[in-house]
Amino acid sequence: MTSIQTCSMVDFLGSEITSDYNTAQVAILPIPYERTTTYRKGCENGPTALLTASHQLECYDDELQQEVTAGVGIYTHPAIADTRQQPWMSAEQMLQVTQQTVESLITDDKFVIAIGGEHGITPGVVAAYQQTQSQPFTVVQIDAHSDLRNEFEGSIYNHACAMRRIFDQGIPTVHIGIRSLCQEEADLIQRHQIPVIWAREIATQENWIEQALAAITTDKVFLTIDLDGLDPSLMPGVGTPEPGGLNWYGLTAFLKRLFLTHDVIGCDVMELAPLKDSVVSEYTAAKLTYKLIGYQALAQAWINAKLPVSVRQLK
Repeated sequence: MTSIQTCSMVDFLGSEITSDYNTAQVAILPIPYERTTTYRKGCENGPTALLTASHQLECYDDELQQEVTAGVGIYTHPAIADTRQQPWMSAEQMLQVTQQTVESLITDDKFVIAIGGEHGITPGVVAAYQQTQSQPFTVVQIDAHSDLRNEFEGSIYNHACAMRRIFDQGIPTVHIGIRSLCQEEADLIQRHQIPVIWAREIATQENWIEQALAAITTDKVFLTIDLDGLDPSLMPGVGTPEPGGLNWYGLTAFLKRLFLTHDVIGCDVMELAPLKDSVVSEYTAAKLTYKLIGYQALAQAWINAKLPVSVRQLK
């Protein structure tokens, strides 16, 4: 068991709700790392803003018709790879500490939700699952950008290369909400027939969720959410806001189906860059994080009740 026993300065939902490490099923892992963002900066402040905003959430979920926290213990891990305190930290060092920390949490049977921080963190989180999972898994990406460049601005660890590092490890990927990429990435997608549900398809095709689920070839899934996958009218506080993104109910409908039809082994929520004089983005990101916890709890309850996937798909 990990020796970590204390909570970080700001706890998800507040210290009166946050659980002790040993009894928690969910671990929120803040990773305020930012080194390679290329447009609007500030995502190293994202985890603190999300955690602070979460104090304003109601614990009752009207969709799930319950207080999720009544049945799920949530622990907030101390922040790691914090470039506000360690500006010298390299991407390689960040990936190493991220992988080690996530591996420890997985070993202690925690459902990990990492919150960033730039999307370049994700390969370190995924590496921990690659080391600890005995069965294959797919990385499902929600994002405006494909992040499949081999390198960008001289670095293979740039946030624009996050999914390429995962792809190069032979892990299957499915990309949802994509609406911005370069020729290199388009060629890679076509050459390897990488499954992509384009944002324009989401806007025009009613069955896009079924198409996305059908593209996943494994039972297990790791979910990575770059918040610019949402439309900037809903999520303006990101580094590169791209018009035409997912709306709230389309996103949550997909997430619920994903959790009920697949074994989601972990998640991350990345690239929140808070805006001055606005709390819309961090509040939305906090509520999205709480929805992930709720959907995981619902899926686990139905698994424990031995409901088959064929029945869960109808819920």
